[in-house]
Amino acid sequence: MRRMLAIVMTVIVLLLAACGRATPTPAPEAATEAGSVITVSGKVVPAVWAALGAQSGGVVLEVRVAPGDEVQAGEVLLRLDPADAQLAVEQAEAALAAAQARLDELKAGPRPQELEAAKAAVAMAEAALQKLLQPDAVLVAAARAELAQAEVNLRRAQSAYDAVKWDPAIGTRLEALQLEQATGTYNVAKARLDTLLNPSYADVAAARAQVQQAQARLAQLEAGARPEEIAIAEAEVARARAVLEAARLTLNRCEIRAPFAGTVGRVHVRAGELVVPGQPLVTLGDLTTLQVETTDLDEVDAAQVEVGQKVTVTFDAVADRAFEGRIVRIYPMAEPGAGGVRYTAIIALEETDPALRWGMTAFVDITE
Repeated sequence: MRRMLAIVMTVIVLLLAACGRATPTPAPEAATEAGSVITVSGKVVPAVWAALGAQSGGVVLEVRVAPGDEVQAGEVLLRLDPADAQLAVEQAEAALAAAQARLDELKAGPRPQELEAAKAAVAMAEAALQKLLQPDAVLVAAARAELAQAEVNLRRAQSAYDAVKWDPAIGTRLEALQLEQATGTYNVAKARLDTLLNPSYADVAAARAQVQQAQARLAQLEAGARPEEIAIAEAEVARARAVLEAARLTLNRCEIRAPFAGTVGRVHVRAGELVVPGQPLVTLGDLTTLQVETTDLDEVDAAQVEVGQKVTVTFDAVADRAFEGRIVRIYPMAEPGAGGVRYTAIIALEETDPALRWGMTAFVDITE
């Protein structure tokens, strides 16, 4: 812009000289003074503002604010449907309770009832094994007597059968049926006595395994939980607690709250709409402190300005006033756009006016 002003003044001088007028050549100081103002445009924005979004998606259940509403920090602006998040919290609470109960059980050790039951199981298993290895004398005597009686009955039935076995119809005679029955009774009695006196290897092995299992269970209860078991149970409790905290955090995020006190600039959604994480929902700004943000400071002008420079700001909405301000920040990185490279500068106003609104166009004269 300074280069353009110099060219314009040079053209004027040449025109005047051509007309024969004695006009003194402009001094370099005058050109410098004329080129000391850079004019750019910008917009009014709050010093603090944010486009609020949701960290988790869902259906908008309720919108509690409208544009222009003033809210306090922490106030609920809108709510997403919390049904799924609430269910996840309940499931996580149940899992934590189960993990904690298991840990408490391990740390507390066995209950007296459990020890008594384990001791009783050992006693029963040992008794069953002893019964196989050393059968009860009374049972053996009874089995012998039963076998002796069965043997007597078998001999009688055999004698009766031998007396009539010549009969062609012997298969239908009572003697044949009695012999068959007596033979079966004898075999059963003999097998019972043999089992008492000579138990099978498989039965003895199974009985001994039952004893070992019952003894191991009793020893485990008496020794209590191992440190490794308690460590695993504690890790399960920690994991369940972390899952619960994550579920509660997701539930809390169903309520979009104001991070600071301010005024609602825009509400971007309506109740019933499905939103996704990161989608803007509410734009909120603190209108107590307004500032101007430039939008067309090109790279040539950006090289001529610096933080602290004074500026004069005018607005179409407040045509009869000019506002003083100062550059408080210049973005170090350009924002490329269709019109070329542009830099953003933030301008703090020394005073404001009730007529100024968020988003109004501002015209900034930057004085070096």
